[in-house]
Amino acid sequence: MNKQKVIALVDCDSFFVSCEQKRNPELKNKPVCVLSNPEGCVISRSKEAKQMGVRMGEPYFMAKKEHSKAIYPVADHEYYGQVSRQVMSVLKDFSPYVQIYSVDEAFVDLTGLERLYKKNYKELAVMLRQKVLDEADIPVSIGVSTSKTLAKLASDKAKNVPEHIYFINTGDILNELEKTKIEEIWGIGRRLTDKMKKSGIITALELVNKSDQWLDKQIGIHGLEMKHELLGEMTSPVINETTTPKSIQNTRAFGIFTSDFNFIKNELNKHIHTSCRKLRRHNTKCLQVGVMLRTKDFKVFYTKQDLIFPTDFELDISKIAIELLKEIYNPNILYRSTGIILEKIGEEGTEQLSLYTNSDTNEKQKKLTECFDRLEKKFSKNIVKIGFSD
Repeated sequence: MNKQKVIALVDCDSFFVSCEQKRNPELKNKPVCVLSNPEGCVISRSKEAKQMGVRMGEPYFMAKKEHSKAIYPVADHEYYGQVSRQVMSVLKDFSPYVQIYSVDEAFVDLTGLERLYKKNYKELAVMLRQKVLDEADIPVSIGVSTSKTLAKLASDKAKNVPEHIYFINTGDILNELEKTKIEEIWGIGRRLTDKMKKSGIITALELVNKSDQWLDKQIGIHGLEMKHELLGEMTSPVINETTTPKSIQNTRAFGIFTSDFNFIKNELNKHIHTSCRKLRRHNTKCLQVGVMLRTKDFKVFYTKQDLIFPTDFELDISKIAIELLKEIYNPNILYRSTGIILEKIGEEGTEQLSLYTNSDTNEKQKKLTECFDRLEKKFSKNIVKIGFSD
């Protein structure tokens, strides 16, 4: 593998559960099931909970009845985001090339690091896993190979071996592909899986044995890239680019059904505050605000409004969002969730200022938002409550 790129996919183990165990070490080695909301479904399970028989997506009332000894904390996505950034910071200290794939996964280019750390690639993977555990208190599984697709496949296999590290070397690729079902390949969804199976393709090896012409006709350029990635030929390098999000959405079920306007407004303001913090982390502002209401029966009402000037300020967005909420709210309907959607996002400083823009007001808003963020960093999330009603 030394003559090619060496790519690792670092995947946090049962990430939401691991975060809860990091925050409360007494939960370690216990059956822990993180819930989507107080009366929601299981969205993350510890090893012990899996062994107990708790199923992913199982409703809380069923899981609690069948597995009363399990522990059921409610998801805290703001905290999980903080832990994720801590994990990614450890990875970036280890390698100059890290590409964050999701909140709990990242590709790390290990190429050449054996000379820097005076270790072979196996030792590097062991070292990196221990470094994340020591500095972030989060266990990870690491898959290593010569392409992103193979590294992803290796990371899935790493979860099932004691050391949580799995290598797919060049000489092992065809053997691994023969053992890999088509639906296990990264980037192949249910529809494409069904289509491939109808064509008699059951394993990854059968896929790569197809000609480029056949794959191009059946799947397109994605099929050709997939084939070469599966054969260990990297078509997509690890890049450090941090792209500005095209939109920011925040929504969560209430845990109860309600038509209480003040309750819904308070929940919406929480989402606004979280979304504005994300805007500021990316040094961005938005030019469009959208508000969503989902009923007890899952019917969705949505409306949006463009802004005159871009902003990342909670009070500005909240003022508009509450008026939008009033437009779609009906006191005779029970609701299960609300959400904020911020769109038309651009980098801070790229906006065109109006002749009527008040620079003093902008500076005051900036200082106020910096104060909000410092308070939450020091104390806890939602220590600052924007426009809340009793």
